[in-house]
Amino acid sequence: MNKQGILAFPEERAELPALSGPFTVTRLNRAVRECLEGTLGPVWVRGELSNLRRQPSGHQYFSLKDENAQVSCVLFRSSASGAPPLRDGMQVELFGDLSVYEARGQYQIVVRRLQSRGAGELEARLRALQEKLRAEGLFAQSRKKPLPSHPARVGVVTSPTGAAIRDFLHVLRRRAPHLEIFIAPVRVQGRGAAKEIAEAVGRFAAAQDHGFPAVDVIVVTRGGGSLEDLWEFNEEILARAIAASGVPVISAVGHETDLTTADLAADLRAPTPSAAAEILSTDRAETIDRLRSLLRRLERDAGVHLTQARAQLELRAASGVFRLPLRRIGDWRQWTDDLQARGTSAVSARLALLQSSAGRAKAVLAARAPSARLAFWSDRLAALAQRREKATATFLQQRRLTRERHAHALELLGPRQTLARGFTITMDTQRRPLSSARRAAEEELIVTVFADGEIKSEPLG
Repeated sequence: MNKQGILAFPEERAELPALSGPFTVTRLNRAVRECLEGTLGPVWVRGELSNLRRQPSGHQYFSLKDENAQVSCVLFRSSASGAPPLRDGMQVELFGDLSVYEARGQYQIVVRRLQSRGAGELEARLRALQEKLRAEGLFAQSRKKPLPSHPARVGVVTSPTGAAIRDFLHVLRRRAPHLEIFIAPVRVQGRGAAKEIAEAVGRFAAAQDHGFPAVDVIVVTRGGGSLEDLWEFNEEILARAIAASGVPVISAVGHETDLTTADLAADLRAPTPSAAAEILSTDRAETIDRLRSLLRRLERDAGVHLTQARAQLELRAASGVFRLPLRRIGDWRQWTDDLQARGTSAVSARLALLQSSAGRAKAVLAARAPSARLAFWSDRLAALAQRREKATATFLQQRRLTRERHAHALELLGPRQTLARGFTITMDTQRRPLSSARRAAEEELIVTVFADGEIKSEPLG
């Protein structure tokens, strides 16, 4: 390998054999393989390792790339014993044979030897950015927002044609078809994609200012890929947009082994798009069981409240005021009559006394018969009569006021005011109050008294 180039191979090239067709695809790929292997031979190549895939067989497949191109490579288990542990972003030098994988027609390097040349530029930039943001507290657990328990509207920032959104929607249709999903279509790879994703997150977070639908949670997602494929999700502009969002953000980027700066800044990281959908959704059977449990609890609580209300109603209905309202009214009427009779008796007695005094005075005057005394006693009698009338009027007025106060108190304490407050009195046809549902059921017809009238009805038994 020379100092300026990536590849080193002999200057002399064997002349390519002429090909005549038509060929089958298998025969064509085999001819290309034989031509490539016979012409270039083993080469040394340096570059950055990416898109590493390890197989259970122990073989490792990866791409080797520089700023402008990439080539597929395979490191078989038999050749990996002296190689360092591989990871995406490594700068390596490898020695191997150029070949073609006939089944796919894929040009590749079969690696014989591989040695590390230090961490790749992208990996170094990523570590530096993440350390900077971590020092600012952007990844701190204390600033992460909890997800809503039962989100109803979900905003998804992703490519509308990628496999990630298909997997995401498939899980939600199966587990939570009631969720409303709003997709902000963006590019998820290539220069400028990070800015598009960040702007979509910001618009969902401030929906009222941008005409976006208001959502309960935002999901940023895409499928897996190499470090360079996922690089837009490692950009600082996206990490800051996620951290600034007032709406909780779930990051579901790549596969479980992929960890991006967006994952660290998000309120929750989901290992895959499908896992993000499972986090947001509740299984339908679980939801139905929970609703049934809540319904049973509601029925139980309602039954307890109804039992307590019925007991209170029966207790109040059994009290004296509601059981015998007519007796209370009769008592107050009798008391009023007693007061009236006592007042009349007192007035009559007073009048009789005055009449007796007048008779005695007349007898004395008649016995003495002096004209002056007669005039005196006449005036005295007139004054006494006036006082009697005034006293009688005052007494009657006082008795009338007392009776009105008693009548007003009786009205306040009587059943009419109680009826006006929404209560009723249930009686039989003989106007006798019924104090229990059992007695009411024994009647053929019952009368329910309201504040503004009566209703006759038949008991249900």
